[in-house]
Amino acid sequence: MFAAYAESLDFAEPLKGLALGERPAPQARPGWTTVTVKAASLNHHDLWTLRGIGITEDRLPMILGCDAAGIDEDGNEVVVHSVIGATGHGVGPREPQTILTERYQGTFAEQVTVPAWNVLPKPAELSFEEAACLPTAWLTAYRMLFTNAGVRPGDSVLVQGAGGGVATAAIVLGSAAGLRVYATSRTEEKRARAVELGATDAFEPGARLPHRVDAVIETVGAATWSHSLKCLRRGGTLVISGATSGDRPEHAELTRIFFLELRVVGSTMGSKDELADLLSFCAAKGVRPVIDEVLPLDRARQGFEKMAAGDLFGKVVLQP
Repeated sequence: MFAAYAESLDFAEPLKGLALGERPAPQARPGWTTVTVKAASLNHHDLWTLRGIGITEDRLPMILGCDAAGIDEDGNEVVVHSVIGATGHGVGPREPQTILTERYQGTFAEQVTVPAWNVLPKPAELSFEEAACLPTAWLTAYRMLFTNAGVRPGDSVLVQGAGGGVATAAIVLGSAAGLRVYATSRTEEKRARAVELGATDAFEPGARLPHRVDAVIETVGAATWSHSLKCLRRGGTLVISGATSGDRPEHAELTRIFFLELRVVGSTMGSKDELADLLSFCAAKGVRPVIDEVLPLDRARQGFEKMAAGDLFGKVVLQP
């Protein structure tokens, strides 16, 4: 079957290891199901895999991709939850929790095999392309906002780095849930798009906000860390799920953190139940993922290059 996969790892030049070509079809396993992929979406996790983060050379070649929507063996339209080993379903009882492509072949192929527990019904209201955007970036944003930030309708949130998958999802989900959402971006075009998607306002990085916020959704890392902490009210919460600009800020702002009793919470992915809630929320409220571009799988390199350059707004979706 045709697939996009990692054939080598290179931290400095990750796209050197990206290959497109034929790979073996997945083999049947007890307690697992094979999904015929109709759509899959790119995440920064895929770039990190090519850099060698979360994977070792001995597991190559590895089909990339965490997110997918498709048809299961019984003909059902499903969405794949990409966290494997969270409950022991389909894996050994002592197997550590991983994400697809860290230990098991991913979704950038015509088929993917996962534990049967890891598939959820796709709402009829969502297309395969829309549903394929949800299991990683959108699930991450959902957990950041509603589980870890603990915000409620009427609260205010700053989303750093509008345009990225998680940031875009946080803007759309937050505004749909009744939050006052502020966003930052380096480009005027992306700031305008953020407002179109429901942000109350959008600013250049480092700009002073109209008031301090209840929570900050942080995925940029070092470049925005100090600004994120300065924008929080006393007792506010910074939730971080990524550090695309690096994980070593020039100033940790420790004095500000303890003096203002700020909370810093790490967040990674989300549970199957949270994904089910996210799917229901999108179906019921008419929320739809922002898709930057849909590409055939044989043009996956174009999508990777676009994501690596930060030249997108929303998700890149691949169709086998």
